[in-house]
Amino acid sequence: MTIALIIILSLLGLVIAFYYMKKVMSVPIDLGLDAEESSRLKYIHGAIAEGAMAFLKQEYKYLAYFMVGFALVIAVLIDDQHTPDVREGIFTAIAFLFGAIISILSGYIGMKIATAGNARTTVSARNNIADAFTVAMNSGAVMGFALVGLATLGLVIIYVSMKALLPDVENNVLMEVIAGFGLGGSSIALFARVGGGIFTKAADVGADLVGKVEKGIPEDDPRNPAVIADNVGDNVGDVAGMGADLFGSCAESTCAAMVISALAFAGDLNALLYPIMITAVGIPVSLVAKMLVRVHSEEQVAPALKKLLILSSVMMAVVLYFVTMWMIPESFTINGEVYSSTGVYWCFFSGLFAGLAVGLLTEYYTSDQYKPVQDIAKSCETGAATNIIFGLALGYKSTVLPYIAIAIAIFVSWELAGMYGIAIASLGMLGTLAIALTIDAYGPVADNAGGIAEMVGLDKEVRRRTDILDSAGNTTAAIGKGFAIGAAILTSLALFGAFLTHSQNLMRELPEYGADYDLISSITLLDPVVFVSLFMGAVLPYLFSAMTMKSVGSAAFDMIEEVRRQFREIPGIMEGQGRPQYAQCVAISTKAALREMIAPGVLIIGTPLAVGFLFGVSAVAGMLAGSLVTGGVMAIASSNSGGAWDNAKKYIEAGNLGGKGSDVHKAAVVGDTVGDPLKDTSGPSLNILIKLSAILSLVFAPFFVNYGGILIN
Repeated sequence: MTIALIIILSLLGLVIAFYYMKKVMSVPIDLGLDAEESSRLKYIHGAIAEGAMAFLKQEYKYLAYFMVGFALVIAVLIDDQHTPDVREGIFTAIAFLFGAIISILSGYIGMKIATAGNARTTVSARNNIADAFTVAMNSGAVMGFALVGLATLGLVIIYVSMKALLPDVENNVLMEVIAGFGLGGSSIALFARVGGGIFTKAADVGADLVGKVEKGIPEDDPRNPAVIADNVGDNVGDVAGMGADLFGSCAESTCAAMVISALAFAGDLNALLYPIMITAVGIPVSLVAKMLVRVHSEEQVAPALKKLLILSSVMMAVVLYFVTMWMIPESFTINGEVYSSTGVYWCFFSGLFAGLAVGLLTEYYTSDQYKPVQDIAKSCETGAATNIIFGLALGYKSTVLPYIAIAIAIFVSWELAGMYGIAIASLGMLGTLAIALTIDAYGPVADNAGGIAEMVGLDKEVRRRTDILDSAGNTTAAIGKGFAIGAAILTSLALFGAFLTHSQNLMRELPEYGADYDLISSITLLDPVVFVSLFMGAVLPYLFSAMTMKSVGSAAFDMIEEVRRQFREIPGIMEGQGRPQYAQCVAISTKAALREMIAPGVLIIGTPLAVGFLFGVSAVAGMLAGSLVTGGVMAIASSNSGGAWDNAKKYIEAGNLGGKGSDVHKAAVVGDTVGDPLKDTSGPSLNILIKLSAILSLVFAPFFVNYGGILIN
């Protein structure tokens, strides 16, 4: 019954996504436009859609090679010598490929609907803001419900399939195989986040510096050769990238919880599948919340998005109490400790509201409605240098309260249900994933809608309405980034616990350790291997950020040179008579993104494998702990500094402190361009670093236990 219910809820998510897709596509793309406006809109809309899909096509071609190659590595390295008849490596490779394919499919669906909904939001804004808001939200809902439906359906299918193919293996071995699904999703997220982030910020920086600062033309001006690439980048980074990131978090948290509880719930299917059910139940809850929130006027747009997030969280907290009492035994034992179903519920609750707290704190530090961003805007009066200084200070300061909220959730969860509780807390943070993704995907759709209105030359009232939608989307995008970082931190910690639990079970099968060996207690900072590897892990996020930042700089350099060339060589471009070569800029961003994403990917995937093979399980544990602590802090600081610089610029553009074109505005643009790669490339990509390192270590634990530590054993 439990499996059937999860499948029904998953299919419900897909049906809801299809329903909202039909609603979006039912809006005529040339609604209310004359022939000339319709022609321009279709050209620009087509260029954005074509550029986005061209990037995905090239990226997925590279990913196909990676998937096949890495699946072979998994198949060869993971087999456990204690289960010679099982061939875990082959089945884990199959799960890996399945997770990767679903992640790719989710990104494709999100990109397709976002590039269909943007122009339809633009034309709907000619009528009123309520219609435009509805189209943008419905576009986001397609992404949100489709991704969650595919994630839960994929997880239950891989469980049922592996159970049928491996009927006689113990649950812990089965969960080890299923963890490959999470690795597949997270691997795709790495390249989607890094590649997408490089693409979007190369285009954004090039468009802003040459267009706004050098040529003095407004944002989204059709005379700017990089303007189409900039709009394509919004979809590549904020739709495909964010979707893959949160899909990975969902799959990884679920796998972590199932690995930790595999032996405890060996005879209880309800309890074993409870982690998948958490996400599945979020589908109808998110639907009800979305249906309850309506917008009728401009003033209601921003509050509606926040209301949607809070309402869905409260509803989820109520529903999950009854689900937990039904599925989890009143008392159970994991690793010798006795826990209760009530404790598990409070773990979920702590994660859910820690996520909400992190999101709202992120809004405080990055919204121009509050003092921190207004202070940064005022600092622009004395130039770009003070703007940079204030922005960096804000980023550092903004890490404190979110980390306290996450630390409270970790402490509560650990006390109530150990590492299993932390895994459930991470799923709690992702409990309203369909709504979180809906709001996240809404942002780039609204942003694109404003850009299209500007490029087509529609009435200023249309642009004003889309700017209201975009402003609300910027705030919720910042909330979404904080939410994603918090989920990544808890997910990584849950995977860390799963890695230790799984490694301990494997080591107890070896005669040199024995059945009572306690790996977790043996890992201590007094061990020089652990201490040194902690340092190694702590510097990984810095090296990774350096690589991604430099990649954006290199790609932006190419873009700036191309934009300058076109302004210099194309006759009549500034007068609006010569048409820019938009496709050339899209091609430059695509080529740079695909080239530059390889080295960071090798770093993240290669480091845990090298550390485990050379120094063993304890060294991997130290490395994961180090990268988790520094990576989480860096991710929050980078995202919030970048978000604050962006909104300080928008605060000035709204007419404050001199407005557009003033020296204050030019200083703000410099800060925004520095912050762009921080908030949209390095910061979000650090989520993947801390998660992928951990899930990779979990999947390769048999290899580390059986063959690792060749230098220090």
